[in-house]
Amino acid sequence: MDVHLVGGGWDDALAPTLYGGFVEAAARRAGATPRLLLVVMGTDAESLDYHERYLHTLGLVGGHELVVERVADGTPFDHGALDGIDGLFVGGGPTPEYHAALAGAYPRIRSLVSAGMPYAGFSAGAAIAGSHAVIGGWRLDGVPVCPEDSNEGLDAVAVVDGIGLVPGAVDVHAAQRGNVSRVVAVVAAGLAPSGVAIDEGTRLGPDGVIVGAGHVWHVNRDASATGGVLVRVGAAGQ
Repeated sequence: MDVHLVGGGWDDALAPTLYGGFVEAAARRAGATPRLLLVVMGTDAESLDYHERYLHTLGLVGGHELVVERVADGTPFDHGALDGIDGLFVGGGPTPEYHAALAGAYPRIRSLVSAGMPYAGFSAGAAIAGSHAVIGGWRLDGVPVCPEDSNEGLDAVAVVDGIGLVPGAVDVHAAQRGNVSRVVAVVAAGLAPSGVAIDEGTRLGPDGVIVGAGHVWHVNRDASATGGVLVRVGAAGQ
């Protein structure tokens, strides 16, 4: 599957590196200027202002027609917005709300991506892409496993069914918010079979290729130790 996962963060200089591959994949699929769908949460003034960051960043890459679907809080995503698009970009913000709004569309998104449509996820959009989606929380069994600021309004770490575009769990803002420890705890507790944590300014792309300024932390169970995990870190060019 042609899946591009970005751990968050904003840097104009990195825009072509982080998003160019996604736009190019959509253009190959379209055979012309691709029609991209950007899905973002919120219709209030603050959300609309935040959405402008995506329009600006994708505008720096260019070479596409961008359609924006703004989903009001508490309402489901309209599946019809997926008709006739060449690539899907799911933005960031409140991860539990993205999951609640898009969950009904997961089977269709998975089908479209399986058929060759590229998917890009930024922050929350990356977190829900895995088979197991870490949508928030900062404590497991009452014990802190990451900074409280990463809680997304939840106390206990919540792992739900994701879109299923990549195996295991995906966490984001890895080094910047201390979330590597959360995905380590999730895998160690058996809540996901494996996981990755992606730094800001960093993209994990097709075939595991890493580009950008940071690292991707791969977490797998250690068969030789009960409850143990193995952590491997990768960066661009490795």
